[in-house]
Amino acid sequence: MHALIVYSHPEPRSFNGALKDVAVETLQRLGHSVEVSDLYGEGFDPVERPEHFPERTAPHTFAALTEQRHAYNEGTLPADVQREIARLERADLVILQFPLWWHAQPAMLKGWFDRVMVYGGLYSGSLRYDRGYFRGTRAISSVTTGSPAPAFSRHGRGGDMATLMWPTHCSLYYLGLEVLPPQVTYGVQGGGLSYQAEKSFRAQLEADKANWARRLEGLENETPIPFSGWDDWDENGVLKEEHPLRWRL
Repeated sequence: MHALIVYSHPEPRSFNGALKDVAVETLQRLGHSVEVSDLYGEGFDPVERPEHFPERTAPHTFAALTEQRHAYNEGTLPADVQREIARLERADLVILQFPLWWHAQPAMLKGWFDRVMVYGGLYSGSLRYDRGYFRGTRAISSVTTGSPAPAFSRHGRGGDMATLMWPTHCSLYYLGLEVLPPQVTYGVQGGGLSYQAEKSFRAQLEADKANWARRLEGLENETPIPFSGWDDWDENGVLKEEHPLRWRL
């Protein structure tokens, strides 16, 4: 198996950096090959802009999707986008490693989706969801939070974690990826603790790293999150009247 870790954190010595390293070490120990896309470290530009398309098909009005499709068809996509697409195409497993910032992924990672998932190439009106480009490839998000787990429960102040993760999971499934339940490491925000509390906090972080390693060891046997697909929807993209889940929502 070949794994791609899309790592989105500006500090290599962060806990996200440590979890990225755990994934690399664990997967390689298991005999898998691993590639890391370090978005901050490699200076990835997350902002889609006209300057990325010097050979414009519509020079007077910038329509990002139109230019993406044109560049893909002409083989003139920006080098960094071509690099990321090639990495994705090599992968059997994609790991997104990121902190939860403002109830979502960092802007750097969102911009990676905006620019790399090019229209007319990696998705289209018919090439998406369970007919998506990356069918057969698995994906998992490894996410860290500052607040503890109870804050992200159904009635927690941080919001239900399943709901917060939905946009990321939906985007991955939109591309055809098989999405595994996320690995969420809660309460990573330290600082201002007493000696004993700091010692306990550090011990918990070490336990969290070990939990991630154990999860990775059994990842190939996990069942993806179930999503509805094209055969389940009517012409408006809504579950069909006869669908068994229609009356459970």
